[in-house]
Amino acid sequence: MQEGKDKGRRPLTYHEAGVDIKAGKKAVDLMRAEVSTTMRPEVLSELGGFGALFAASFRGMREPVLVSSVDGVGTKVKVAQMLNRHDTIGLDLVAMCVDDVVVCGAEPLFLLDYLVMGKVYPEKVAEIVSGIARGCRRAGCSLIGGETAEHPGVMEEGEYDLAGFVVGVVDREKIIDGSRIQPGDVILGLRSTGLHANGYSLVRKVFFEVNDFDPDDRLKGLSGTLGEELLTPTEIYAPVILKLLREVDVKGMAHITGGGIIENVPRMLPSHVDAIIDLTTWHPQNIFRIIQKMGGIEEVEMFRTFNMGIGMVLVVDLNSYRQAIHTLGLAHCHAVRIGEIREGTGGICLTC
Repeated sequence: MQEGKDKGRRPLTYHEAGVDIKAGKKAVDLMRAEVSTTMRPEVLSELGGFGALFAASFRGMREPVLVSSVDGVGTKVKVAQMLNRHDTIGLDLVAMCVDDVVVCGAEPLFLLDYLVMGKVYPEKVAEIVSGIARGCRRAGCSLIGGETAEHPGVMEEGEYDLAGFVVGVVDREKIIDGSRIQPGDVILGLRSTGLHANGYSLVRKVFFEVNDFDPDDRLKGLSGTLGEELLTPTEIYAPVILKLLREVDVKGMAHITGGGIIENVPRMLPSHVDAIIDLTTWHPQNIFRIIQKMGGIEEVEMFRTFNMGIGMVLVVDLNSYRQAIHTLGLAHCHAVRIGEIREGTGGICLTC
């Protein structure tokens, strides 16, 4: 033992190691009211417990099946940190989670979030969580719990990352898995709000490394600043799709996230058909062409990386697609016929 070196030293605290428990508690107090606005009747617990309780009562379902997904928002958080604006990144998180389960036909029930920060600033936490709560209200699911962690020495003080875990439910006989897709079916594309939350490592390289732009710069073709465009929240499709499913037989769905249209559409296809996508049926938002031009990116790479203006793809029967477009339009969701299903091997073909 080296007692001499310890003589006179005062005891260390967790706070001196970089973790502020009081700040964490204040963050919970600030977010409590916002989170409470997301609660569905099935929620039996309050924020702050060790576990969140949700009553599994699924009226009208013969054989309820739980559907779960976990996701994040990628390096879009770096843009939020650059602009010091954190009120919309939570919307992205909810969208990335709930729209992954709705493609199975599942109604999102509840979501838990995980927020890790280099240093907990309660007001910043409340700002982030307010966006998550807004997203949950839009999606019709409850934010029933989560974790805010402080990781000094692992992350810089101003850095953070977040992830979400969602659970939904669908009646087994109503699961949508693409197995009924057949030649002659119609492919619909649902308009995106822009980049959503994918491809941001390439986006940041193009704008902030290769071309040395500033988030406050205004580029020709964009309605606001570059930073405002890059922080445009991801569309949350779940509520309008659930409404559509009550009126139209949807055979398959693909959420266009990482991997773009090229990688995600085949995920819903059976092995005996191909998806033929007509690229002349819609116009991607200007941000995509700006990225392509300034980065010198090939067309196929754009469609493999970004949603290119289509955030969700649906497959319906030929006799149903007009009704589907009409129903979605009434819910303020712009949909367009972008292709058809033909005999094939489970692949995708982009045509002009």
